[in-house]
Amino acid sequence: MELDVASLWILIAAALVLMMTPALGIFYGGMTRSTGVVNMMLMSFSAAAITAVVWVLWGYSFSAGEPTIAGIVGNPISDFAMHNTAEADLLAAGFSGTFAMISVAIISGAIADRARFAPWLFFIPLWVTLVYAPVAFWVWGGGLLSADGALGKIFGEAIDFAGGAVVHTNAGIAALVLALKLGQRHNFHDRPQPHNTPLVMLGAGLLWFGWFGFNAGAATTVEQAGLIWINTFAAPGAAVLGWVLIEKLRGERASSVGVASGLVAGLVAITPSCADLAPWAALVLGLVAGAGSAWAVNLKWKLGYDDSLDVVGVHLVSGIIGTLFLGFFALPTEESAGGLFYGGGLSQLVAQFVTLAVVMIFSAVMTWIIATVIGKFSPWRVSADIEIAGIDAAEHNDAGYQLASK
Repeated sequence: MELDVASLWILIAAALVLMMTPALGIFYGGMTRSTGVVNMMLMSFSAAAITAVVWVLWGYSFSAGEPTIAGIVGNPISDFAMHNTAEADLLAAGFSGTFAMISVAIISGAIADRARFAPWLFFIPLWVTLVYAPVAFWVWGGGLLSADGALGKIFGEAIDFAGGAVVHTNAGIAALVLALKLGQRHNFHDRPQPHNTPLVMLGAGLLWFGWFGFNAGAATTVEQAGLIWINTFAAPGAAVLGWVLIEKLRGERASSVGVASGLVAGLVAITPSCADLAPWAALVLGLVAGAGSAWAVNLKWKLGYDDSLDVVGVHLVSGIIGTLFLGFFALPTEESAGGLFYGGGLSQLVAQFVTLAVVMIFSAVMTWIIATVIGKFSPWRVSADIEIAGIDAAEHNDAGYQLASK
């Protein structure tokens, strides 16, 4: 079988998405303290490494195998170690695995500067297996929330083209649970600042580049790919403007971290809707998501949960905004009547809401159970002394910057 253009594009898209996980590590590394940059990057790299193993062994089967247990999960035996996976399906299997990688890596930003590395290594395979894979199966694999699934038949099938619910809302609510589980950093009320904003900007730029593969990798036509590309181009730009606007309204100056975070918020919001919005609607969505996330990141100071690197404010909030936005502005297609403002009524909005609710409840409960079980034999928190001194030296015998002369 010769390599065709469609397969070549998936190869390129998969490589772009694979790059996003180390790019996230760079983004997070710049946002943390200088004494935690190595730890933050290793959390992302370990997520990539462990997820790759899990995905080949059983993760892909869980997310895309033949339905078992009333459409809750795919058959883990059918494609175990991909021994029965058709060669023609291996490319799609690998592409889907890169989504699992970055999903679990996103969570790490909520527990920066205070989490031990060992429990994180246990958390990765358990969360990918017990949370991410089932949710991916429900939405994309013909399971519970799909058109043929038990809930999909009742409430309708949600639109989630590239992972607003499966990736960002799922990871965002898990991040909130872990942040609450671990508690506040010692200097939480001092409002710690990023130690290296150029790293933050570099990471954000690489994420935007990779996101074109993330969103457009599953495009089936040139026309669809074009729409996805322009929406992935437009929404982040508008989101930056929305974020900076909120900064100005708060009496602040436009900041590098604000621009980078606004960019990511726009990318998150357009993820579920990239193939189903008109470009003008993508601009509106970006503006709303940027402003909404800029407002939401300050909730942690008011409510007291320590979401270290704003995973909740950016990924959870913009993931919800982008997913619900489709209920109003989704373009009509052969499969869908479109959103409310296109004459489609409330049916699409109901489907979007139900999918979000199910994913959030399931992810929150399962993440709490996983984190609690791990904490019984491998405590999550470093000691107060280690946290104050910096986590890199104690956890990794390493440092991000070797500036002293010998």
